Amino acid sequence: MLVKIYSGAVNGIEATTITLEVNILNGAKFIIVGLPDNAVKESQQRIDSALREIGSRIPGKRVIINMAPADVKKEGSSYDLPLALGIMAANEQLIFDTWEKYIILGELSLDGSLMPIKGVLPIAINAYNEGFQKIILPIANANEAAVVNGLQVYGFSHIREVIEFIKKPLYTQPYKYTSALNQIEDYTFYDFKDVKGQENVKRALEVAAAGMHNVIMIGSPGSGKTMLARRLPGILPPMTIEESLETTKIHSVAGQLSRNCPLIINRPFRAPHHTISSIALIGGGAYPRPGEISLATNGVLFLDELTEFQRTVLEVMRQPLEDRKITISRARYSVDYPANFMLIASMNPCPCGYYNHPTKECSCTASSIHRYMSKISGPLLDRIDIHLEVVPVEIEKITGKQDAESSDTIRQRVIAARNIQTNRFNDYPGIHCNAQMNSTLIRKFCPLNKSCINLLKLAMQKFGFSARAYDRIIKLSRTIADLAGSSDITPQHIAEAIQYRSLDKENWGMN
Repeated sequence: MLVKIYSGAVNGIEATTITLEVNILNGAKFIIVGLPDNAVKESQQRIDSALREIGSRIPGKRVIINMAPADVKKEGSSYDLPLALGIMAANEQLIFDTWEKYIILGELSLDGSLMPIKGVLPIAINAYNEGFQKIILPIANANEAAVVNGLQVYGFSHIREVIEFIKKPLYTQPYKYTSALNQIEDYTFYDFKDVKGQENVKRALEVAAAGMHNVIMIGSPGSGKTMLARRLPGILPPMTIEESLETTKIHSVAGQLSRNCPLIINRPFRAPHHTISSIALIGGGAYPRPGEISLATNGVLFLDELTEFQRTVLEVMRQPLEDRKITISRARYSVDYPANFMLIASMNPCPCGYYNHPTKECSCTASSIHRYMSKISGPLLDRIDIHLEVVPVEIEKITGKQDAESSDTIRQRVIAARNIQTNRFNDYPGIHCNAQMNSTLIRKFCPLNKSCINLLKLAMQKFGFSARAYDRIIKLSRTIADLAGSSDITPQHIAEAIQYRSLDKENWGMN
């Protein structure tokens, strides 16, 4: 008897419906076709053990399973449950007339228990969009799937419960989505009011947050670079529902979504160690999964001690910083992952860390400083909008009792500037911030008067800016104007933007 059951596969962060065709014929062989990987092929042993636990078994006949479409790679163990049900139905041990309404997912343990799986949210969204009404999956993933309104979610902990539900579906109520208590936004532990001094750096980070611009901070140890970076998420605007869903899908596919966190509403802050590999940073691998740059989408990627990262690892970020997505191509697959993150990098000015320090003497030679700073390539630096020198704070400011401006106050200004940008790019899908503008949008939304153009020309001649830097200065100026509530870009806005790009690279040994 031929039976069709429906499941799902994930490619990148998008899902595809998979049709599982199960037929039992005369013979004695178990065959799975349709590009299954080893985990799918090994499902026979898990299914056989699980069925024996409930008093059933794989029939001693020729079991043929086709996983369509045949040109889509099938990976992982999430097909165990639908395959087990399909085998029982094809063997007439399970009668059910409405398989076409269900998407079924789940990994089986040897005792029949259902284990949690990855990528549930994109599969649930795709199921709803394709007209499926219900989804059956492990109870550990039920809250994640229940994020999708209009899809009836049924979560179970054992295959025995699934079979009882199929026999009497009207006796079970769908799972209801419950938000987790730890999903309340709370940045009270990282507030800018605790940062003494550094007013120019805080202003630059406010500009960066308002337009989603990339930042690099260069300064001596203890000058506050890490402290400032960790407070940046506290001034970013709340995530929209579209951003939350995109971020949650990425973490779901990566298997980093906890049961108590079905929907991510806090902007990610990723801070990988400098020993990270290029694959871990950008994604990929034998079984492709998102890397750190994708997990930081709609949030912050913080690279502390930038010069300690391998140069080959840093160079792979060039294309994602420009295109805000990463395409991973291998001989057997090609996947796209979002990489719409905000890069915050920090580094010391020299190997000992005290070059240009106001009180401590640097022990490095000129050539060692040059080699140290040359670890960061010019093309990578050119893609970073804001370059900052962070100077240690005077002791008088550190010991002062007066709090600085709070993160909440700064955040309100950032939200106001982002609202202006949201309205500006309302007719341009995928464009939300000034940093995402291309050349066409720059010409449309960033007209410059003669004074601004002359000022830019002088800066280009003096500092030798590239054409990319020219565009980034204009985008920075647009953000600064938005923070000021100005519809026009003025020479004052251009001057501040130039200041953020005019770090003396010769003095820092970058040339």
